[in-house]
Amino acid sequence: MDARIIELNRRIEEESQFTRALVEEIRRAIVGQDHMVERLIVGLLAGGHVLLEGGPGLAKTLTVHTLARAIDAGFQRIQFTPDLLPADLIGTLVYDPRGGTFTPRKGPIFGHIILADEINRAPAKVQSALLEAMQEHQVTIGDTTYPLDEPFLVLATQNPIEQEGTYPLPEAQVDRFMLKLEVTYPSKEEERRVLELMGVDQPIEISAIVHPDQILSARNTVNEVYVDDKVKDYIVDLVQATRSPDEYGIEISRLVEYGASPRATLYLLRAARALAFLRGRGYVTPEDIKSVAPDVLRHRVIVTYEAEAEEIDAAAIVGRVLDEVPVP
Repeated sequence: MDARIIELNRRIEEESQFTRALVEEIRRAIVGQDHMVERLIVGLLAGGHVLLEGGPGLAKTLTVHTLARAIDAGFQRIQFTPDLLPADLIGTLVYDPRGGTFTPRKGPIFGHIILADEINRAPAKVQSALLEAMQEHQVTIGDTTYPLDEPFLVLATQNPIEQEGTYPLPEAQVDRFMLKLEVTYPSKEEERRVLELMGVDQPIEISAIVHPDQILSARNTVNEVYVDDKVKDYIVDLVQATRSPDEYGIEISRLVEYGASPRATLYLLRAARALAFLRGRGYVTPEDIKSVAPDVLRHRVIVTYEAEAEEIDAAAIVGRVLDEVPVP
């Protein structure tokens, strides 16, 4: 291994120590859901927003709130409802009759970690108000643009079961999320531990052990994580295979309407680098790519009506691609 990579590996192993303490602090309040916790931290380190999809009562909101408390970050929870207005999200101008002027009143979007609870319950005009904030990390109120505090992260939840009174997220907005996580039920043993931990109405105290400045510093280091050219080619091949599967000998073209966007290529790289950092490594392996690929790609692949008729979803398509594209 190159001396530069060895030195980088040693430095990252030291600098990533705080992430282990962060995970342990979160686990004081969250039982199981290790994949969700790890991916939320990956999103935080990579600067990518996360969409959490799962039924009610799976600790999605609790996990996000616990993460914010452990980071000493500004946390805002926004409950999305059908009558929510864009001004309720980003803020508005308030008229001052004494001075005859308008002054800005900032909305709850101004925070470090934003929980958009049940995001698919708000109409399109409210969902679109998030686009500028998510992509540009800024908000425009009237004629003035205000930068958002860093680190800025949107963690959104949606319930896949109850569809009455919901508004499906447009593809343009879904593509803004780096990761989409499918939150599942805990195991029998984990649920028994939940019963012991949360069976009494007594809040669990979470200590703020990480400062936002540490996250920003870690992001700079994440960008230094080494990625070999063969691994970069593998990333491109995976994304290209979702668009042109025939070129890779994967017989699924009749099942795919649209493949993943170029943003998926960038997010695969960034998420893999963050995962390598989280695991104390200064370089990305193909296994890192395969680990994060389902969460990066599943919401970017749109299946055909034929696939829906055969009950084949995007996750199954991504699984085929990961199985059949050669690993370097």
